[in-house]
Amino acid sequence: MKHVEGTFKGFGDLNLYCQSWYPTNQTQASVVMVHGLGGHSDLFNPAVDYLVVQGYEVHTFDLRGHGRSPGQRGHINTWAEFREDLRAFLQQIYQQRSGYPCFLWGHSLGGTIALDYALRSPQCLQGLIVSAPALGKVCISPVKLAVGRLLSRTLPRFSLKLGIRNDLCSRDPEICALYLKDALRHEYGSARLATEFFATVDWIYKHASDLQIPLLLLHGSADQVTFPEESRVFFQQIMFPDKEHREYPGHYHDLYIDLEYQGILADMEDWFERHSQSATTSQSSTFCIP
Repeated sequence: MKHVEGTFKGFGDLNLYCQSWYPTNQTQASVVMVHGLGGHSDLFNPAVDYLVVQGYEVHTFDLRGHGRSPGQRGHINTWAEFREDLRAFLQQIYQQRSGYPCFLWGHSLGGTIALDYALRSPQCLQGLIVSAPALGKVCISPVKLAVGRLLSRTLPRFSLKLGIRNDLCSRDPEICALYLKDALRHEYGSARLATEFFATVDWIYKHASDLQIPLLLLHGSADQVTFPEESRVFFQQIMFPDKEHREYPGHYHDLYIDLEYQGILADMEDWFERHSQSATTSQSSTFCIP
């Protein structure tokens, strides 16, 4: 396995941290991952190890205000910053690794970012996975959300701790303990992020029937950070025939590091393999502009 770290220029020429892993043998497809609020790209390591062995390149980056990327922790001025950062990252991958099918995987808030992007710019993507997407109701105090809405215009950078318990992310106590020690994680969200998030979720619901690429939606039935019923409702609004929804009994929020995560990664790899085989080379050509 080859590991490469670097940076790329996101929206407003902000230098964002990114990393990629390449299989030793032939590449089947590229998988681009988008992490959730407070997280960073290193948290995908179990999925990376699994997928690269199966022949998949994995590319991911730290969102602005997260991990090794600059910016106020948990703040954006407008949702377009997230969208255009992802677009710039995908453009870099297409320029360097054209010729392979490309799949987008977003987790939690990253799922919201991925859905917003795929609804607006489905070209070049052979499929979309969203795991535990944030699609409305979230495990944050209603009082804190109300404060965010109130201050978004006058004090957009006003920030509060989100108050999401680490033990809601995984049933593995060792993972929860590591979360507490992880200096790259943070627990903050700004007033402007709150209003931009809810406006984007409203837009996604209004345009759900417009999705035109294969979708795999995953959620744990015991998720108390983002809620499985939101995924069920959203899935029913997708009209594109190539869609799958899997809800895993008893699983918590971070499916890729929860107990029995290997089975979930195996399901994902099976979906990638089926859709890689059906993808055409022309869809991944150098003339494809995200």
